[in-house]
Amino acid sequence: MIKLQIVGNLGRDGVLKEVNGKNVINFSVAHTERFRDASGNQQERTTWVDCSYWTDRTGVAPYLKKGTLVYAEGTPTAEAYTGRDGNAGVALRLRVFSLQLLGPSPRNEGNGTEVAVGTQDYGAQSGGSGTEVSDDLPF
Repeated sequence: MIKLQIVGNLGRDGVLKEVNGKNVINFSVAHTERFRDASGNQQERTTWVDCSYWTDRTGVAPYLKKGTLVYAEGTPTAEAYTGRDGNAGVALRLRVFSLQLLGPSPRNEGNGTEVAVGTQDYGAQSGGSGTEVSDDLPF
C-alpha cells in the first residue's frame, strides 16, 4: 500500500454527497512550499490534492471550511486530464482514511487546539465500506 500524508489548508468547503448509498465528503487541500532557487530568488510552489473521505461520520462536514488547517492521510492516485485550454495536466487525488482538524476554521472563533476527528480503515478489497477504528468526537 502507498500512503500519503498531507498537512494543508482547505481550498474549498467540504461537500457531503451520497454515492450508491454511501457517504463521501469531497474537499481539496493546498500545501504551499517556499524555497530559494539556485539563483537565490524566493520561489513558491502550491500543490493541490483533491480528497474524498468515505465515512459514516458525516458530522465533521460542517467543520470542513475553506482555509481550515487539516491533516489527511490516505491512498493517493494521479489522474491525467486535458484542461479547457487544451494543455495536459495531472490531478493528485487522495482517498482519505484518516482526517484531523488541526485548528479552527478561519471564519470561526476558537483557541486553535487540535481536534481529532477519527480514523477509518479501508480493507484492501472493501470497496470503501470501511470499519471504524476510533472516534474521539461525539458525531
